Amino acid sequence: MSGIFYVIGTPIGNMGDITLRQLETLKNVDFVCAEDTRVTVKLFNRYEIKKPLVSFHEHSTRGVAEGIISKLLAGESCGIVTDAGMPCISDPGEVLVKMCAENGIDVRVIPGPSAVVSAVAVSGLSTSRFTFEGFLPVQKKQRSERLEKLRGETATMVFYEAPHKLRGTLDDLAEYFGGGRKISICRELTKIHEEVLRFTLDEAVQYYSEHEPKGEFVLVAEGCGELSGSSITIDEALAQVQKLVDMGERPVDACKAVAKESGFKKGELYSAFCE
Repeated sequence: MSGIFYVIGTPIGNMGDITLRQLETLKNVDFVCAEDTRVTVKLFNRYEIKKPLVSFHEHSTRGVAEGIISKLLAGESCGIVTDAGMPCISDPGEVLVKMCAENGIDVRVIPGPSAVVSAVAVSGLSTSRFTFEGFLPVQKKQRSERLEKLRGETATMVFYEAPHKLRGTLDDLAEYFGGGRKISICRELTKIHEEVLRFTLDEAVQYYSEHEPKGEFVLVAEGCGELSGSSITIDEALAQVQKLVDMGERPVDACKAVAKESGFKKGELYSAFCE
């Protein structure tokens, strides 16, 4: 009879955010898979957990995964944790869950804190529907394609971002979604320097041009259905551009101004206007 694979949530920042069931499971499994064993050791030392740790991350080979599955099939129980929050969501652990499913291995969840749900809850934006987008692609073409698909998304959108990439991401969101779109920037959730900043995208861009981004960020962006101007057509947007041009604005400046209010991209408006 095969063992059980436990997906175990861990604190996203504050070490006190751990449950009795999580601690009990970590102490009772035969071994634990961790994204970064150095991070997990700190948690184990805090709660006096002494279990073998197996490193499993995005660069782990297929052979490492198969070795873990072999132990489970042999009857050993295994827990998996990530550096913070729930493992196996936008996380290398999802590979193991799939392999367990393929091999008939029982998978059980020991739930814990989630940065995504926590950020949505404190965002002050609509929580009835939201979509988790994780980290945006790094490659420019893939990034543009993803943002173009999301431009008309009506649900609240949640993104992860690292501090050194935050400014570029805010610039891109403002360009594709319009500068008037609301965004809640959740930084260092549950940690000492936790804060939630609520801006329009233009305000967020301006703020971080003057302040150095520090810490880990969860960005919660308003869906386009929440915007008063989101229902206008491209023809109506172009009419607004023409009106500004007639008043003396340069076409590029007129397109930029209308893009902020309409949700259309500045480049899209400019190309259509100049045809």
